[in-house]
Amino acid sequence: MTDPASASPARARIRRLSEATINRIAAGEVIERPGSVIKELVENAIDAGARKVDIAIRNGGCSLIAVTDDGAGMTAEDMCLALERHCTSKLENDDLFDISSFGFRGEALPSIAAVARVTLTSRTREGTGGDGAWQVSVEGGRIGDQRPARLVAGTRIEVRDLFFATPARLKFLKSERAEQANAVDVVQRLAMAHPEIGFSLRLDDKLPRQYNAGTGDLLESRRTRLAEIMGREFGENALAIEASRGPVRLSGFAGLPTLNRALADRQYLFVNGRPVRDKLLFGAVRGAYQDFLARNRHPLVALFLDLPADQVDVNVHPAKAEVRFRDNALVRSLIVGALRQALAAAGHRTSTTAAEAALGAFYREGPAPASSSRPGLAEGPGAAYGRDPGTGPASPGAGGTTATLGDAIALAPQADSRAGLGHDGSVDTPPAADYPLGAARGQVHETYVVAQTRDGLVIVDQHAAHERLVYERMKRHLAAGGVPRQGLLLPEIIEMDEEDCARLVARADELGELGLAIEAFGAGAVVVREMPALLGEADIQGLVRDLADELRGLGEMLSLKEKLQDVCGTLACHGSVRAGRRLSLAEMNALLREMEATPHSGQCNHGRPTFIELKLKDIEKLFGRR
Repeated sequence: MTDPASASPARARIRRLSEATINRIAAGEVIERPGSVIKELVENAIDAGARKVDIAIRNGGCSLIAVTDDGAGMTAEDMCLALERHCTSKLENDDLFDISSFGFRGEALPSIAAVARVTLTSRTREGTGGDGAWQVSVEGGRIGDQRPARLVAGTRIEVRDLFFATPARLKFLKSERAEQANAVDVVQRLAMAHPEIGFSLRLDDKLPRQYNAGTGDLLESRRTRLAEIMGREFGENALAIEASRGPVRLSGFAGLPTLNRALADRQYLFVNGRPVRDKLLFGAVRGAYQDFLARNRHPLVALFLDLPADQVDVNVHPAKAEVRFRDNALVRSLIVGALRQALAAAGHRTSTTAAEAALGAFYREGPAPASSSRPGLAEGPGAAYGRDPGTGPASPGAGGTTATLGDAIALAPQADSRAGLGHDGSVDTPPAADYPLGAARGQVHETYVVAQTRDGLVIVDQHAAHERLVYERMKRHLAAGGVPRQGLLLPEIIEMDEEDCARLVARADELGELGLAIEAFGAGAVVVREMPALLGEADIQGLVRDLADELRGLGEMLSLKEKLQDVCGTLACHGSVRAGRRLSLAEMNALLREMEATPHSGQCNHGRPTFIELKLKDIEKLFGRR
């Protein structure tokens, strides 16, 4: 029988790894890139009670990272211990479920020192004179001798030549520009989480970016800090969030839906002051905005979740970038509910960025040439609103009948094409100051309604606005038990692929709740017998084909109620007043009043603004009157 030991003589025996190798393996888990170093060092400064943190980097952080704070500092003895693995002052009673600090593993400094050249200088607040500070240098994990140094108070850590001890890691770093962008993002996230602390960030010896410490109310300090980092427009168009359930509290700011981006890179989430990237939290934000934004648009938010330490586990990721909640459902419902409540309270408000973009377009184009008439603009009150009265269809409701906008807004009868005029030829409407969206003055290119307010004017996209109104009415009907139907005098037969027909027929009961009665009509066709009453004269062929496309994307597992915003959005779009339809003055005013009374009417179902408000002072600037 063969001796197992002699069968594979080349096999290595089990041995203990060297301390240097262990530290470098740990560094690979904690220190991924220069931004990871900055995160760990700044969090240490915050744990030390710093009120001011200065960060300087060169070459994206590869050649130098320096972090200076005015925190508690360390004694000479503590400095030596801090450079050893698993030595920390932050984890009391060894309880990993009662963590109130950012660091707690005692891995950051030893991991950094194992792969770089580090100089640590510190002095406690109790120290006196220049001899109160001490300095120690570490190169690739080898700790040098301590020596006296000069430092007013706190700690300064310089990290040079990152990953010089593990050159293979350098190959996996991105470009200098990309690493610098990541480092800036790390600092900004920490600055947003702690508005009570002042931060400065110097990049390659340029003038530093300053984030001054806030004073007074925490909510307003956060708004100021967020506006500094996320932009002035976020500060002007952010809704305050305040909500709680039991011991879990949510605060922060959420942007109006019309303030959105193509990427989700302006969504910042913090748990107990710790910046995190958590799928549960991002999913909750997406769910709260799903009624207001298209799939490829994302809101701007900064949310701060505070809860007892035993309700969240921050020890599930080496870089502490992910967390795990004890009650996921409670956290998600709190975020979704708080965001939806804030959006509902915003009413018909839209973001100021829409008006700024419009004014910017005017400035870029320059002043319009002088002319006695402008194409598409009504010549006077009660005119054809963008089209000569002799061309195009008659105004809906003319001749004393009652006109409707998609059967969603009932309007008063009109006597003739000059309906809405006073005896002297002036527009017979209530004072503009009586209404937030003003009083209608005309229609441009049969697409945009122009209204006058107390201190400016409002331009409304009639299709986008009415689409939101129809959508909100459909939601109210569904909540009350179903959308009212209206039978068609002549049923509409629609031919399409057999698979699309099968999908529609399989969902016939669910579509019926939405007010759409569909039946099979042989192979490759369906017949529509009833439509939602509030849609009015809709393009039935286009509507059913678009619904078939929506169902193809849903798959077989989800019910329509789970994707209600998509299906209702499709129905509302087809049932809305189209661009190119001439409206009477009464119809325009009815649209404005309905918008003022309808939540979320400031944006359509895709997140685009339904109206733009221009202040008189801004308009006067365009003409050099100010």
